[in-house]
Amino acid sequence: MINKRWVEIAVGGFVVISLAAMVMLAMKVSNLSAFSAEGAYEVEAHFQNVGGLKVRAPVTMAGVHIGRVAAIELDSQRFDAVVKLAIDEKFNRIPLDTSAAVFTAGLLGEQYVALEPGGEEKTLKNGDRIRIAQSAMVMEQILGQFIFNAAAGDKDKKN
Repeated sequence: MINKRWVEIAVGGFVVISLAAMVMLAMKVSNLSAFSAEGAYEVEAHFQNVGGLKVRAPVTMAGVHIGRVAAIELDSQRFDAVVKLAIDEKFNRIPLDTSAAVFTAGLLGEQYVALEPGGEEKTLKNGDRIRIAQSAMVMEQILGQFIFNAAAGDKDKKN
């Protein structure tokens, strides 16, 4: 009788630990842990195309996580994407002529914003705009150009 009760308690404990591990894994994969917007300043960058970039995506510099994407909006005047970046206050010496680019990380294709520092002495402050922004490379456009160029090359060979 005691043996059976001990097995039931052990199985229950295993289930609870497994559920806790699944919740932690889900938070890690969805980037809900780590960076908080408190103690951050916000800058914005305008992109022609952000691809699959999402709010809360990482912002990196030299591969180091320095912030998160706070918001993505459409500029109704210029018809481009306005991406607001929340950068941790401890990274407050980023040059004003820094450039931003949307890149893809890993096999799952998660997109993030990478900042490349410039050489100017003035630094980005809350509300500033990053002037140089490189849009995301959309795989469908690249494949379409490749197929179009391959077809054009075949047509030239026939003539």
